Amino acid sequence: MGERVKGKVAIVTGAGASGPGMGNGEASAILYAREGARVMLVDCNLAAAEETRRIIGEEGGECIVFQADVTRAADCQRMAEKCVETFGRIDILHNNVGIPGIGDVLSTSEEKWDEIMKVNLKSMFLTCKYVLPQMEKQGSGAIVNISSITAIKRLQFPTVAYSVSKAGVIALTREIAIQHAAKGVRANAVLPGYIRTPVMETAVAAARAGDVEEIFRERAAKIPARKLGDAWDTAYAALFLASDEAKYITGTVLVADGGLTEVTKT
Repeated sequence: MGERVKGKVAIVTGAGASGPGMGNGEASAILYAREGARVMLVDCNLAAAEETRRIIGEEGGECIVFQADVTRAADCQRMAEKCVETFGRIDILHNNVGIPGIGDVLSTSEEKWDEIMKVNLKSMFLTCKYVLPQMEKQGSGAIVNISSITAIKRLQFPTVAYSVSKAGVIALTREIAIQHAAKGVRANAVLPGYIRTPVMETAVAAARAGDVEEIFRERAAKIPARKLGDAWDTAYAALFLASDEAKYITGTVLVADGGLTEVTKT
């Protein structure tokens, strides 16, 4: 067990994996616990969050599970209240909830646009809205929002709603960082690249016909690091931003993509 966030209390939304394998939120929750934090595992899928709790418990970490739909204000308010009631404070808010979406402006339905904006962007607005008062009361806190490299660079196929939602996450993060810095609250965003998670595998299988493993090999060949990332790459980037090691860093983005955005710049 480490001590990089020892004594801190972390809320991780999307703390359960969406399928077999390690998800970004799951890895981040486990890593926060390994590094000494007490963690609230928030997910709409209780069984997925319970699996994360099992792993943390087996490693000797401390956590609780909280079922919530973070697109609903009432659930976000209850989440913040339950965390304070249980642990007495909130030091870290890690926003990981998100869904993918393929399509350009013409092929994306209004319903799909609204759904992606609600899940990927509104959820982060709401969790921050109800956690920030406690952080300001404490005089300290760190928010880490998971965005995507698609917020700053279009890659292989059109993802208009997803890309716009993730760009919105960066803007939301910047606004929070500036507006709440004087109260001791920091806010930063992580922009993962091609990270092999259950969500990514499902999205690739749905978007493209063919052998998924071959598709992943094709993607890896285009990355300077010559490999896809994994959930731990996202988790360690988030851990740094959430820890006191980053105490003078706020309003920024940390790209974790093996150099992909650099070689795809136009």
